[in-house]
Amino acid sequence: MRTYLVTGLMAGFFLSATAQRSADHGTTARSRTSHPVLREGQAETVGMSTTRLQRMDAIINDYIEKGRQAGVAVLVARNGRIVYHKAYGQDDITAKTTLKRDAIFRLASQTKAITSIGLMMLFEEGKFLLDDPVSKYIPAFKNPKVLEKFNEKDSTFTSVPAKREITIRQLLTHTSGISYPSIGTKEAVAIYAKNKIPSGIGTPAGTLSQTIPRLAALPLMHNPGDRFTYGLSTDVLGYLIEMLSGQSLSNYLRTRLFEPLGMNDTFFYLPETKQARLTKVYTEDSTKAVRRLPSQGGISEDYPNQAGTYYSGGAGLSGTLYDYAIFLQMVLNGGEYGGKRFLSPTTVRLITTNQIGDLNQGLNKFGLGFSITSEKSAARLPVSEGSFDWGGFFGTTYWVDPKEKVVALLYTQKVPNSFGDLNDKFRVLVYQAITEMNEANR
Repeated sequence: MRTYLVTGLMAGFFLSATAQRSADHGTTARSRTSHPVLREGQAETVGMSTTRLQRMDAIINDYIEKGRQAGVAVLVARNGRIVYHKAYGQDDITAKTTLKRDAIFRLASQTKAITSIGLMMLFEEGKFLLDDPVSKYIPAFKNPKVLEKFNEKDSTFTSVPAKREITIRQLLTHTSGISYPSIGTKEAVAIYAKNKIPSGIGTPAGTLSQTIPRLAALPLMHNPGDRFTYGLSTDVLGYLIEMLSGQSLSNYLRTRLFEPLGMNDTFFYLPETKQARLTKVYTEDSTKAVRRLPSQGGISEDYPNQAGTYYSGGAGLSGTLYDYAIFLQMVLNGGEYGGKRFLSPTTVRLITTNQIGDLNQGLNKFGLGFSITSEKSAARLPVSEGSFDWGGFFGTTYWVDPKEKVVALLYTQKVPNSFGDLNDKFRVLVYQAITEMNEANR
C-alpha cells in the first residue's frame, strides 16, 4: 500500500514538474515572440475603434481647408499593428500634387533620438560610461569655460572656468550648457554665428571633425548639470560616435540601425532615386495663411537632395513616417525588432527614465534622448505618464506610450506654425479611439 502511495506521489510530482516545465517553456516562447513587427491591421483587433479614428479626418482636413496647413501625414500603431496611416492635403500647393504616405520629410530634431540610441549601442559594448567627461574622447572639451559677460554690440565676451567637466550623460540630457544657433539664447546665437557654428539644418558643407572642436572652444551658457538648455549637445554625440566607432556618423547609423531595421528611406542626404519624394516646405504670410517657404540666409529647402558631407546628429536626417515608426517600435519592444536585438531592455529602461532629477524640461522630464511625460503632463492630456516623445523644427512630432503600447506620429512641413494645437488634438483623437485599455492599466 505504502509502495503504491509513494509511486503515485512520485508520478504526480513528475507530471506536475513536466507541466511546469511546459508552462515555463510556453512563457519563454511567448516572451520571445512578444516583440511585434509593424504590420497593417484592424483597429478592433488591438482594442481601438476604426470609426473613432476616422474622426481625425474631419479635424485635419479642416486645418487644410482653412489654409493652416498644406499637407499632414499621420501614423498610429498599437501592439505592433498599424491601425491608421494616412496623408492629407497637398505636397505642392502650386503644382496641386497630393501628399502621399511615402513622402520623405525633413526630420530635423527627430534625428536626436536616433543618434542617442546609436550611441547607447556603443555604451552596451563598453566603449564609455555615461558619467565619463566627454574630454576623455574629444580632448577639445577639456577645461570648459562658462560665459561671464557678453557685449551685444560686437559679440565679444568674457568667460570663467566651468565648475566641472561636461559628461556624456549631460550631453544626452541637454544639461551640458551648450546652446543652439538661431533658436538658442541670444548670446549663443551671436557667438555661434560669429564663429560659423552650423545648426545642422541646411548646412551640407564641412564635417563634424572641423566643427565640433571649434564649438568646444566657445563658452557654455551655464555650468554643466545646472539646468536644461536645448542645444547642439547631440551634434557633439554624433562626433563622439565617429570617434568611438571609427566610422562616419552616416555609415554607422546606416549599418547599425537603418539597414538592419529595414529603414530604407532614411538618410542624411537622399539618393537620386528618392529625391522626388522630398516634401515641400511652407511658412505663413501676415494673415497666417500657408505659403511656400523662400530660401533664407543661403539655406535651401532642398538641402536633403544635396551631396552633403556634414552629418548633424541633432538635425540632419530625412525619412518617412513608416521608417521612424519602425525605429520607435524597436524601442517600445525593449530594443528588439524583426528577430534582431539592438539594445537590452535594461538599457531601454535606462534611456526612458528621468535622468535630470529635479530639473525640468517644460512640464516634463528628460531621459537619454527623449522627453519623458510627467505626472503633470499626463493630467493635461490622455498620454500616459512615462511616455516618451520629441519632434522636429519643420512640424513633425511623435510619441510612444509603453503602457498602452501606442506609437503615434504626425508630420507637417511648416515653420513657423501658429496652429500647433493640432498636435494636442491629434493626441486626444488617438486616445479617444482606444476602447480597451491594456490590462495592466485597468
